[in-house]
Amino acid sequence: MAGRPLAAHLRARAPRLTRRVVARLLAELPVYAELPQEEVAGDIAGIVQHSLRQFADVLERRRPAEPGEFGPQRDSAALRAEEGVPLDAILAAYQIGAAMAWEELTAGAEPSDLPAFQEALGYFLDFQRLLVSAVSAAYLEVRQILDSQEHGGRHALMTALLAGDTAGHRPAPRYAVLTLVFAAHPDEAGAGQRARIAARRKIRRVRTALDDVADEPALTALDAAGGTALLPFSAGWDILDDLVARAAEAAGIGIVAAAEITGPEGIPAAVTQTAEIMDLVRRAERPPGLYRLADVLLDYQLSRPSGALAALAALLAPLDGRPDLLRTLERYLAFDLDRRVTGAALHVHPNTVAYRVRRISALTGLDPARPSDLQLLNAALVARRTLL
Repeated sequence: MAGRPLAAHLRARAPRLTRRVVARLLAELPVYAELPQEEVAGDIAGIVQHSLRQFADVLERRRPAEPGEFGPQRDSAALRAEEGVPLDAILAAYQIGAAMAWEELTAGAEPSDLPAFQEALGYFLDFQRLLVSAVSAAYLEVRQILDSQEHGGRHALMTALLAGDTAGHRPAPRYAVLTLVFAAHPDEAGAGQRARIAARRKIRRVRTALDDVADEPALTALDAAGGTALLPFSAGWDILDDLVARAAEAAGIGIVAAAEITGPEGIPAAVTQTAEIMDLVRRAERPPGLYRLADVLLDYQLSRPSGALAALAALLAPLDGRPDLLRTLERYLAFDLDRRVTGAALHVHPNTVAYRVRRISALTGLDPARPSDLQLLNAALVARRTLL
């Protein structure tokens, strides 16, 4: 058409045309303008270019596409469904791309090109019909699954397990109980559709990581800040350590997790315990990662009601009004009495740390360099955090 082979012309123009299509989507469809940039430049642009090249193949073969050839578009539609992008916006995006591709193909056509025009239009309309059908089916399938999960058997099972009443259900023999806290992803800053989509994407990636290690799909109650997950689980603790690291990497965030492994009957108590562990971990400002009871035994025991708590906390009373000394003590003990690392964390010189530690010893009478005093200082910090 217009003196050029259509397939080769479309392939050559695909990168530039992709950029033009994406720019128009961002300008005309608000939901696409609010998508995270990494998603627009990655999956969205990739699907536009894939579809252009796929239609070029149709033209070159002079054979219609097959319904099973739209796997990437189906996968993309499934992701958009999980993120809550409306179906009408997705179909509008494909229509915009198709119109721009047809304009590119037919630019400069002459009356003598009518036979080629008609043949190409037949392939074009057939391609669009199959594409829209594949995308719509994949989208609706995922939405149906998500809706059924929300109100169906898995939701009911999780509710029963948390309540300690599994009559009429068939729970797994063993569960990993996780209390999770998520850091915010940079794309969640602010309000609007972009932030909501980023939050949903983060949750989806964490759920995928959980499902990868669970014996059956994980039971989850998660929002952008974290939540509870029950994993049917027959593996060991080492798998859970790796799981939290991989989930954090996949979601692009820091994740703090408290975990316990138990049978179905122990789940209510395990949820309570992991929530308490999480509270202790966050009070102590520990770094992201997986924590179990063994990691916070001292903190856990000292957080129980006891007449000794007030006496332990009072050991640090001389530091009241000196937040610089308290903060230095916390970091110094957390970093195993390393002045350089503590100084770097506090943005002060190691000699300043040494001076502050001497002041702490002078005011409290406790020297971190003495093993017995070190134990008391750790216990006093835990007691103080518990009573605040």
